[in-house]
Amino acid sequence: MSDSTARAGAQAHGLIYPFPEAPEAGKSLEIAPGVLWIRMPMPFALDHVNLWAIADGDGWTVVDTGLRSTHSVDVWEALFADALGGRPVTRVIATHMHPDHLGLAGWMTRRFDCRFWCTRLEYLNCRVLMADTGREAPPEAIAFLRGAGWTDAALGGYRARFGNFGQRIHPLPDSYRRIRDGETFRIGEHEWEVVVGIGHSPEHACLWSRTLKLFISGDQVLPRISSNVSVHPMEPDANPMADWLDSLQMLRARVDNDVLVMPGHNLCFHGLHERLSALYDGQTTTLDRLRERLTSGPQRVVDVFSVLFKRAITESDVATLGLATGEAQACLNYLRETGEATLHTDEAGIRWYTRA
Repeated sequence: MSDSTARAGAQAHGLIYPFPEAPEAGKSLEIAPGVLWIRMPMPFALDHVNLWAIADGDGWTVVDTGLRSTHSVDVWEALFADALGGRPVTRVIATHMHPDHLGLAGWMTRRFDCRFWCTRLEYLNCRVLMADTGREAPPEAIAFLRGAGWTDAALGGYRARFGNFGQRIHPLPDSYRRIRDGETFRIGEHEWEVVVGIGHSPEHACLWSRTLKLFISGDQVLPRISSNVSVHPMEPDANPMADWLDSLQMLRARVDNDVLVMPGHNLCFHGLHERLSALYDGQTTTLDRLRERLTSGPQRVVDVFSVLFKRAITESDVATLGLATGEAQACLNYLRETGEATLHTDEAGIRWYTRA
């Protein structure tokens, strides 16, 4: 999604955008003393990711790195020479495991011989998924998607794409420095606190500087779009939606509202608590629509797309179909956990959900 709606004014939907224009690709914008906002392009519908460089003594701490690609490397090399003034990267921190956020972490830590900082579950889950590169899709994954209502054609697309996750990630460092929820550490002249959220990924690290009033939210809080919250074939009975809703409430109670939120996508904004409330209310409204749909009779996962998503979901776009299936399954698992939905699996392995 573009930032055009935010650029129309400095304030929208209760949020204030102090920087109505993002930095150009390959350029940086100083948003606080010694804190640089970097916009890295991506070849997808969501065409960018926000990265951060923070002055750290004689060098820089980099938070998130972008996808593994030749173009991303070229952009970084230009930034090292220009925006970063030839000073070395002394530490790389990843908010979470998705390729657009840590795809070049291994490359950058090796280039500068520095440490990689990450939460344990993000590091280990990334290593597990990278091990799927080159493998055939496992029978459990095929059964999970077929049970959701995928056709043979869609499953063929999934098989062709399986294992692509690791192709966008440079081999990770073989060791890392674990960061934990509530831990504080110094970057340059300021203390930063780790605030962990769950739901979008296993152990997503946000970073909060109370003195600078900055909050690096990664994909845990986005201003214009909501984060994908999915169930994956590896853990089909997971309930990440409950984790996600709990995390939204936790962040509102724990992090001050006067911070400048530095998200993984879109524009930096003020209004953290307003956005957290909007995300929570929006998700509960979506779950209400799902509850109503389930009263009309048994539904497969693919049958509830129309009440969960504004855009049409087609099987020709396997990537979007996968995201939609994961999030729809997360909503259905949530209602099962609250006792509001029941599951029946038929002889063909298709999962049917009804209102309890």
